[in-house]
Amino acid sequence: MQKIKWLIFILCSFYLPMAYANDLSGIYDCKGLDFHEGEYTGVVTMQLEKNHSNDHYQSYIFTLEVPGFGIYKGFAAAQGMTAGIYFALDDKANQDYGVGIAKFYKNKVGKMAFNKFYYEPNYKGGNTGTEDCTIR
Repeated sequence: MQKIKWLIFILCSFYLPMAYANDLSGIYDCKGLDFHEGEYTGVVTMQLEKNHSNDHYQSYIFTLEVPGFGIYKGFAAAQGMTAGIYFALDDKANQDYGVGIAKFYKNKVGKMAFNKFYYEPNYKGGNTGTEDCTIR
């Protein structure tokens, strides 16, 4: 019986850290380059939706706050260290919404970071940009 308990402990020790290893939740400071608007800064908040996630796929609520532009709300679907992201400005008048792909990684100082490329099909006739973000 003692050997079975020890085996269960060992298996749980390996399994539990893996179940949460890809939680990308947090507050990220970002620098972006938008094709139409130029350079900008913003703050991204990603919050894990545990009820819609498992060890292979994660779901997130995504928010990007950009001073002078507004709050972009959206969601993300991730597998490992890659996430697809949908975002939209609350003010729908200028059709400032789009999708992006983000690659997450640990930077040189060990902090979670990501690089995102995005596409906005209707904003000012079509638009693209990039963001580099680092967790606080």
